[in-house]
Amino acid sequence: MFERAEASILHADLDAFYASVEQRDDPFLRGKPVIVGGGVVLAASYEAKARGVRTAMPGGVARQCCPDAIVVEPRFSAYVKASKDVFAIFEDTTPIVEGLSIDEAFLDVGGLRQVSGEPAAIAAKLRAEVRDKVGLAITVGVARTKFLAKVASGVAKPDGLLVVPPDGELDFLHPLPVERLWGVGKVTAGKLRDRGITTVGEVAQIDENALSVMLGRASGRHLHALAHNRDPRRVQVGRRRRSIGAQRAIGRRKRTMDDLDAMLVGLVDKLGRRLRAARRVCRTVVLRMRFNDFNRATRSHTLAESTAQTQSILRAARGLLTTAAPMIEHRGLTLIGVTLGNLDDDSAIQLALPFDRPQVSALDLTIDSVRERFGGKALTPAVLLGRDSGISVPLLPD
Repeated sequence: MFERAEASILHADLDAFYASVEQRDDPFLRGKPVIVGGGVVLAASYEAKARGVRTAMPGGVARQCCPDAIVVEPRFSAYVKASKDVFAIFEDTTPIVEGLSIDEAFLDVGGLRQVSGEPAAIAAKLRAEVRDKVGLAITVGVARTKFLAKVASGVAKPDGLLVVPPDGELDFLHPLPVERLWGVGKVTAGKLRDRGITTVGEVAQIDENALSVMLGRASGRHLHALAHNRDPRRVQVGRRRRSIGAQRAIGRRKRTMDDLDAMLVGLVDKLGRRLRAARRVCRTVVLRMRFNDFNRATRSHTLAESTAQTQSILRAARGLLTTAAPMIEHRGLTLIGVTLGNLDDDSAIQLALPFDRPQVSALDLTIDSVRERFGGKALTPAVLLGRDSGISVPLLPD
């Protein structure tokens, strides 16, 4: 197992990205609570977060938390430009950059000591350059593992720098709450806390087999390793996504199954276009739900063959929605999402001639061609006409 000797992995994460761009570009907003997005909160400034506003919160609830918040419409072109400017600084810092989203990345600076100095000095310079050249605050965590670097940046927020030395890793990690472990959400945290396990150190004291009995084999092994800071993953340049997804926050207003079906059509339509543009195919379709009580559930279906056909994916998603209908009727729904997993390059499973794409329908390719030429709204599924199709946030390439 590869294990580096020094803390040389950086996790760089822009602070309250969308809201920070708005405050950067409009001096009137600086120091004030800012919410990006009216119907659903896409981002909130730290001034708004201090009042209880959270991402994906319904707009009405957010305004109850912070009545004096200033609500602005999202400007995705500005966010994409800022992201490109920041990633240019990342790539000037080191050639080994693994983007996680448009506002965060891992950087490996392990081989740059003679050229650029100690990792802590490199991180400090990076933060200064992002502030001076792009006008945004960025937090950086530095550690030997990707997991711990990300934890360090989370602890250091906002606008901070935290280096975890190799001889102080567990002293730093173990007092933290269990929610700091990757993979510990509300449900898993509840299971642990119900057993009196509240810190990472207490997780580390539990035998791996006991954790597996408690949480399931995969989760038990995963959390046991992280609680001991065992994470051998390297920073990977150009790593392709293992899954892609889209979701829609829908508030607390009761929706009919026809409403939810239309949202599903919109989500699958977007994901199908992303799959084909990236020349990828999927095998697994996952329906994601969040209920009125904020608990979540998923339902999944694995297809007989990998595909990038919108209709094949939609049939699977609709089947999952039908299965979940009684649960939705009973518990209400505040968020619906679709994730496509078991991704592969479409060239990896070609069955016909080299330039054929048997996993893609001719209709999909025609629609994609029209949209590429005349714009994404040139053709719209009939069920979406007159409906709000939600917001498409900018993403890294698939």
